[in-house]
Amino acid sequence: MAHLSPLNNRHDDAGASFLEFGSPDSQLPAARVVQTFGEIEAEYAAIRKGVALLDFPHRAVVRVTGSDRIDFLNRMLTQELRPGGSPLPPGSVVSSFWLNRKGRIDADLRVIELGDDESAPAGMYLETDVLAAPNLVKTLEAFVFSEDIAFEDMSESTHRLGLHGPAAARLLADHSTAIRSDLPAIGDIRDGQATAINVAGKRVVAFRSDTTGEIGIELTVASDDLIPVFDELAQYARTDHGHHNDPATDTYRLRHAGWHAFNIARIEAGTPLFQIDFGSTNLPHESSLLNSRVNFKKGCYLGQEVVARMQSLGHPKQLLRCVRIKQADAPDDERHQPVTGCAIVAISGAESAPAEDTKPIGGVTSSCRSPMLGDDVLCFAMVKWGHHAPGGAVLVQTPTGWVPGSVQDSLAAWSRR
Repeated sequence: MAHLSPLNNRHDDAGASFLEFGSPDSQLPAARVVQTFGEIEAEYAAIRKGVALLDFPHRAVVRVTGSDRIDFLNRMLTQELRPGGSPLPPGSVVSSFWLNRKGRIDADLRVIELGDDESAPAGMYLETDVLAAPNLVKTLEAFVFSEDIAFEDMSESTHRLGLHGPAAARLLADHSTAIRSDLPAIGDIRDGQATAINVAGKRVVAFRSDTTGEIGIELTVASDDLIPVFDELAQYARTDHGHHNDPATDTYRLRHAGWHAFNIARIEAGTPLFQIDFGSTNLPHESSLLNSRVNFKKGCYLGQEVVARMQSLGHPKQLLRCVRIKQADAPDDERHQPVTGCAIVAISGAESAPAEDTKPIGGVTSSCRSPMLGDDVLCFAMVKWGHHAPGGAVLVQTPTGWVPGSVQDSLAAWSRR
């Protein structure tokens, strides 16, 4: 049975369509995620021009408590949790990988340190996807010896919402109060910071992560408190497709949105996702996320030998890359979009289709038609080493035929900066 959101009936009543988040090979239940409320263009526009309210039942948190949590996790994870020799200060958010002994990625996570303040919430949250959370707890606990540390999978007891768009911080600042003065103010929160607030009288942990290239604030709230928090924010949402709005909904240009619109925005912004664009068979180098996930100056951690050896002596067999398919001037009936698993082959001339014996050099992991790039198609793809250089000409398989594309110099194809 799929992991369901407590808001599921609300979404059904609003006419939402759904999809399943999770690998068909996984023994864990997938999460039932809203795909769209029927107006993808308006939902995407809210991310770029106002703010989108998203339900994220596919995300989870593991709570970590105990006085040894930072020292212990600093020996386990790929990122530095004691910068300059001092523990992470309260309000810090650090992205990291949790690897296995072979250096493969077991989880892509964010470490959210809230400190030991007597007023809850406190401690540390490990934010990850709902499919990775149970194994994250199990494998980390296996390394605990005598440390003062405890792990709690809060996948069922908490729930996640996302606010993405230029007005996200302003919406929360107007409709919340601070819990702790030692944490950043929600109206001024920066990418990589966390805080604690009251929304509708309920405690919420909020951290900023600009996944879509806009202000992005993720909310973790107790499942029992979700409805009043959701209602407090949702009362300002537009429901009339952007025309003749109630003036109360014009302030933030808030709209309910689903995975489809979010997926377009995060691909444009160059944000790959674990379980979709890379997974547990991949090494950190293959993800193209080394700069934000791995610290090469810190002490030992699980899987470090494999990571360090590749960094100093070799290179991965493949790399995650962005491939762009220019089709802005093509008629609508000649516009092609690949799906996950479609093959990519290298070309040296103006071939329109590969020879029958041509071997693929990669495969598409996710794709979108980009509104910010004139409807060109953007693909994340795992590409073999040697074919990863920017400007490389390729042919991309689509359900309607082969189309030419080029390897880009960055995962991010668009930025507001």
